[in-house]
Amino acid sequence: MKQMNNIYQISFLEHAFPVNCYLVKEENELTLIDAALPYSAKKILKFASSIGKPITKILLTHGHDDHVGALDKLKDALPTVPVYISKRDSRLLAGDLSVDEHETNLPIRGGVPKKIKTKADIFIEDGDQIGSLRAIAAPGHTPGQMAFLDTRDNSIIAGDAFQTRGGIAVSGQLKLSFPFPALATWDKQAALTSARKIAELKPTLLAVGHGRMLVEPFGLINKAIKDAETKMNSNQTRSV
Repeated sequence: MKQMNNIYQISFLEHAFPVNCYLVKEENELTLIDAALPYSAKKILKFASSIGKPITKILLTHGHDDHVGALDKLKDALPTVPVYISKRDSRLLAGDLSVDEHETNLPIRGGVPKKIKTKADIFIEDGDQIGSLRAIAAPGHTPGQMAFLDTRDNSIIAGDAFQTRGGIAVSGQLKLSFPFPALATWDKQAALTSARKIAELKPTLLAVGHGRMLVEPFGLINKAIKDAETKMNSNQTRSV
């Protein structure tokens, strides 16, 4: 577990296939963001206990199985704690891979859970305030992905809108040393739009689903966006 500002990063498989979830410290409680892998519940609960505050909310950035894996076990241990997810990605949580008529007609990629029993208690919308966190709609990796901005210090937990493992990249942009987030991305253009939206917030800390946290990441975020723009423009030129 690593702490920066009010955010604790809990990492699993750190040196092979890093998967992160986060505890955000409030005055008297903790908010858990994402539920990592199926076996992660015990470690998450142990670290929360070591901080000395109860988990009172579970927020999910999106519905991929490496972000919701321990959800059922956590809900068993914390039955009164509400689970939050966007209404759109609640369908992924239920295993629904269909695309709406108004959405980009591309297949939803990545692992979607098939055996999660827990359903969301509260649907998150863009701009919702949840304790110190403001919900930021960040679709692209999935249709309903959300990021969460800590309004106390402008730290952001961005889900898979970016990766930092293998080098910082916008979701959908392939890093050969860690290609999995790119391969699991639904809509690269929407992901780029969301990356620009996050950059406009000028975050002081970037925390992601895969890779280390970055302090004062603005320059690296802008570089990742420019790299994505260059690659996408090049691909469009070749297709013409």
